[in-house]
Amino acid sequence: MNILLIGSGGREHAIAWKLAQSKKLNKLFIAPGNAGTSQVGTNVDIKVNDFDGLAQLVLKEKVDMVVVGPEEPLVKGIYDYFLGRKDLKDIPVIGPSRDGAQLEGSKDFAKQFMVRHGVPTARYKSFTAATLNDAYSFLETLKAPYVLKADGLAAGKGVLILDDINEAKKELELMFAGKFGQAGTTVVIEEFLKGIELSVFVLTDGKSYVILPEAKDYKRIGEGDSGLNTGGMGAVSPVPFADETFMKKVEDRIIKPTVEGLRKDNIVYRGFIFLGLINVEGEPLTIEYNVRMGDPETEVVMPRIKNDLVEVFEAAAKGELANVKIETDSRTVTTVMLVSGGYPGDYVNGKEMLNLDKVSDSILFHAGTKADDGKVVTNGGRVLAVSSYGNSIKDALVLSNKNAGVVDFEGKYYRKDIGFDL
Repeated sequence: MNILLIGSGGREHAIAWKLAQSKKLNKLFIAPGNAGTSQVGTNVDIKVNDFDGLAQLVLKEKVDMVVVGPEEPLVKGIYDYFLGRKDLKDIPVIGPSRDGAQLEGSKDFAKQFMVRHGVPTARYKSFTAATLNDAYSFLETLKAPYVLKADGLAAGKGVLILDDINEAKKELELMFAGKFGQAGTTVVIEEFLKGIELSVFVLTDGKSYVILPEAKDYKRIGEGDSGLNTGGMGAVSPVPFADETFMKKVEDRIIKPTVEGLRKDNIVYRGFIFLGLINVEGEPLTIEYNVRMGDPETEVVMPRIKNDLVEVFEAAAKGELANVKIETDSRTVTTVMLVSGGYPGDYVNGKEMLNLDKVSDSILFHAGTKADDGKVVTNGGRVLAVSSYGNSIKDALVLSNKNAGVVDFEGKYYRKDIGFDL
């Protein structure tokens, strides 16, 4: 089977690494990929939103399946594009339709969906610049901290959590004035939920679903969860508090009504659902939906899946996920993310990466890297995920932190306290 995987981050390297282990795989193409994906497949220099370019590649290389990594091409309708072309409509795309991708593309859409289908979530209201005074009034009904979310895609930066109501009002005005571009023309204001977060991943064929290993990621740049939000500084799987009792609540109260809700709303959905959840005194509530795997969570989830991933995707494409049972490795996996100096603010690309060949007992998943004249250089804020197995979080972290120290590049930074709260 020839497969095209779309994307260029750590998530895509982890998925590519897993796909490459399948006996069913003939050729794997990654568009555009990174220095790591080139080790397990063939990188093709096509941007993720160049649907015509991707289509030409699929036809030229006789690709049998397309797997979409990031959210942007899904929100822009890559599934619908393939379905709408006679020469491509029979090639399965693992990823939801444009309508399904609205679960991530619009926070207002997602919240309405949750309320309509009885999925537990925080109290909220949505506002535009025209209803600014109503937004002020709603803020005044809430207790600090105040949560403001840009409705559209804002590259993971569109959520603000503020302790002061006057600051919240000021930021609200800035959002309506274009702080997050078009993404902030509508703003969702919701009550703050106090608890501990986790990510649960589901793959659905639109009727049935399988639950993949859960994970917890760490967003803040500084140790002790301090400083600015990032795309993710590390992750752990499994999550100790997500025991059988808790996960039964997640499945019954959140996963089942979500999958059934998509069916009831006639939304075509054949792909991943990422449930951003929070455990509030033992009760799971939904913070958000994403329509793809998380990053860096994929870098701890994929190593724990024992199944042949090509077979799992084939079952999803054929509507046969009811026949699949996910088998997981009982060991813990942790990942530690190496980032560029200055991230999540300004940083410089092109720093040569050294000692990659000296890493042992960990898996390196490349995120922001590229091959340059025989060298591997940095090419993003989040550069490399160092994933390790262990019999406990502590054991796995010893290896991840050790190897995070081995890899070297100018300005390298990483958190040494991933998993500290577990």
